[in-house]
Amino acid sequence: MTGGVKWSRSHRLYQWNESVKKVHIKSYGCQMNIYDSQRMGDLLGPLGYEVASGPEDADLIILNTCHIREKAAEKVYSELGKLRHLKERHARAGGTPVIAVAGCVAQAEGEEIVRREKSVDLVFGPQAYHRLPALLKAHAASGRPVVETEFPPEDKFEHLTKTVPKRGVTAFLTVQEGCDKFCTFCVVPYTRGSEFSRPAVQIETEARALVAAGVREITLLGQNVNAYHGMGTDGAVWSLARLITHLSRIDGIERLRFTTSHPRDMSDDLIAAHAELPKLMPYLHLPIQAGSDRILKEMNRGHRSEDYLKLIARIRQARPDIALSGDFIVGFPGETEADFEATLAVTREVHYASAFSFKYSPRPGTPAAEMAGQVPDEVKSERLARLQELLGTQQKAFNRFCVGSDMAILLEKPGRHQGQLIGRSPYLQSVYIDAGGHAIGDMVNVTIDAVGSNSLSAHIHP
Repeated sequence: MTGGVKWSRSHRLYQWNESVKKVHIKSYGCQMNIYDSQRMGDLLGPLGYEVASGPEDADLIILNTCHIREKAAEKVYSELGKLRHLKERHARAGGTPVIAVAGCVAQAEGEEIVRREKSVDLVFGPQAYHRLPALLKAHAASGRPVVETEFPPEDKFEHLTKTVPKRGVTAFLTVQEGCDKFCTFCVVPYTRGSEFSRPAVQIETEARALVAAGVREITLLGQNVNAYHGMGTDGAVWSLARLITHLSRIDGIERLRFTTSHPRDMSDDLIAAHAELPKLMPYLHLPIQAGSDRILKEMNRGHRSEDYLKLIARIRQARPDIALSGDFIVGFPGETEADFEATLAVTREVHYASAFSFKYSPRPGTPAAEMAGQVPDEVKSERLARLQELLGTQQKAFNRFCVGSDMAILLEKPGRHQGQLIGRSPYLQSVYIDAGGHAIGDMVNVTIDAVGSNSLSAHIHP
């Protein structure tokens, strides 16, 4: 297929356009998938692909999937069913798009995807997307589905493009992948593999390319990002704190963040970095998952609630203005009301600025999926509602606390109204301002005036 389809509003009349080659990438789940999708797009650019407005006019459709959420695989198959009908309509117009499934569902399901859905042409896991041009070539040569779910021995990042096209003012940058923790509820060790840290020189090269593409704030990504232990530019093994210190010296980078962290890997030098590095934002996402020590042990988290609370105290001592975010799983197998109350108790003590909370759902192949004491869904729903009410109250309280504060925000995009721009606070909140003479990419000092439902409003200092 070498062209694109132009559809009418009814999707019944269309005209084949041989001069266009376009790609549509749909990302599910975490920030790392967003990063991976961008890098896939970077790989396809030199092959002549442009971004499609949607799947209807794409020559190549990629579903970059996530396996964290409930029934993730079935949702992908549902989407593939819709794309099958799209592919059939395209065939009647004289060409058919290539349909690819990437990411963690692809890694977990493999050959099963092409067995269940005949419209799929490519299946490749998150460790193989650097081979996308070769996989497309192999499919074009054979006309048959190509499945690549092996963990290749080469460093995939070495095969990605060294330059990046124009980006927004913020960007993700993966520095670490995989996980060796083996929490009993999690599929990441099976879909992303063991922990791997990129060399610092490779990360620096990509960071400089992002700055050249217009980026001013970079979020460093990893499944266990604070377990980073990559080779430094001096030949020594660097911690995440050492890497952040190095990147903070790059001209053009105004802000740095990192996510997602594990409490067991929150080292002394990383805590100190929050106190010492002005470019490292005072916001930390540090999941606990549950407040009950019994449940934490069943989850194989490797820490107790007391350990977590002592860690939080140390972090706040180093950086008193830090905002904390967390993850919670409600209704893990065997969770009692007393266990859940322990989660509420930890939440009250920490007082989160924001958080993510979910009902436990079994993941095939994980130990927790086979555990006794699966909690009824209605119990999980009721507990989740109570936890989310508490977390919502805390988030609103934190936002109200910010009213009257002076802070710097990075302007990222237009607002809904004429002359309005939206920026991000150091605490990752959306902040609306009247732009005046300022533009996207500017860093401006503002005073917070009011709290909206999910954002703040402010005025620029005169």
